[in-house]
Amino acid sequence: MAATWSLRGFTGAGYDKGRPLLVQAAWFAVLHLVFVKWWFPARWRPVLLRAFGARIGQRVLIRQGVRVHWPWKLDVGDDVWIGESAWILNLEHVTIGSDCCVSQSALLCTGSHLRRSATFEFDNGPIQLKPGSWVAARAVVLRGVTVGPGAVVGAGAVAHRDLATGTVLTPGGTPASIPSASTKGARA
Repeated sequence: MAATWSLRGFTGAGYDKGRPLLVQAAWFAVLHLVFVKWWFPARWRPVLLRAFGARIGQRVLIRQGVRVHWPWKLDVGDDVWIGESAWILNLEHVTIGSDCCVSQSALLCTGSHLRRSATFEFDNGPIQLKPGSWVAARAVVLRGVTVGPGAVVGAGAVAHRDLATGTVLTPGGTPASIPSASTKGARA
């Protein structure tokens, strides 16, 4: 079966990288040579992101192996944890509210494509993690999604639409309400 699009005609229309090529290249060099390395101190990762235009709050913990596509398209609140090997593929803006946790190997992906476009053009959209939300290990949040306050994208789940306040999304499941975002022992 033949593809319904022609990738040769792809233009990337509507996608603004937000910085000149030299800045993009400098970030990629720093990202791959320093930022992701185990030996680079966690306390310096927020400083480095700020140097490239990210807005990062206080007491933010970013573990080794974390990849951020474009720092200048990232806002992070206070008291946020980002776990090992998380990937913030932010072709568009990503906002992570205060007291959020993005666990190990989670993916926040703002990029997609228009499957009905003859040239497979971009269909990107921002992601918002509201305060107190949690994206658990190996979970995925797709473009255009808002994860509500206290909501949880459970381990291995894929959030392809907004999650309301205090809901939990499990793999293959439908979002379910939980009694309170502060419930002790709540698991994802």
